[in-house]
Amino acid sequence: MSTTSGATTQNFDQDELDKFGALASRWWDPEGPQKALHALNPVRLDYVQQRMPLRGAAVLDVGCGGGLLSEALAREGAQVTAIDLAPELIKVAKLHRLESGVSVDYRLQSVESLAGEAPGSFDAITCMEMLEHVPDPAAIIVACAALLKPGGQLFLSTLNRTPAAFALAIVGAEYVARLLPKGTHSYEQFIKPAELAAWLRESGMLVEDVSGVAYEPWRNGARLIGRTDVNYLASARKPG
Repeated sequence: MSTTSGATTQNFDQDELDKFGALASRWWDPEGPQKALHALNPVRLDYVQQRMPLRGAAVLDVGCGGGLLSEALAREGAQVTAIDLAPELIKVAKLHRLESGVSVDYRLQSVESLAGEAPGSFDAITCMEMLEHVPDPAAIIVACAALLKPGGQLFLSTLNRTPAAFALAIVGAEYVARLLPKGTHSYEQFIKPAELAAWLRESGMLVEDVSGVAYEPWRNGARLIGRTDVNYLASARKPG
């Protein structure tokens, strides 16, 4: 049974939701379990800003977690709707909204359910570090494409399925440096850029860019790079 009201899909893994829900209380702690996410957030925001004006834009943040990117987008003038299926994360996001005063419409809802209710409603959609945690990532992309207005843009980030990604994102980050809780990622669910591009094309989207992202733990920072063998960002546009 779906955890969302009115959802018509079960495109989630309850163990994954529980795993991230358990981290909710420290989501906004820059030295906590989401330390790397805090470092990645400015890069993700800049990637979006470089490709579209945010002020006044209707933006959907899919898999918003505790709201790091959601609030950053709203601070730049976007009208942000943010959805997640982990109740603990939506609760933390709403509590932080009270503290920050940043306006974000947080909802406990699946993207497939929202696509059935409000197709063609958004100028842009962000879906960061989520696709590798769901059973059917292609279905997420189909729903995102349906939710975009003609000409709207979709921004995605995920991990490549390569030995380098296994070594850095799992062995290095989870077991050696302990930057992430053990079990955060499953290598089998990592996504090659060619697979992501194929899903985008099948949903009618036009791929515009794929860029690598390097996380540098020694300075707790991140930057765009040319190589996509570990983390990468992608942007695509809905024709129209």
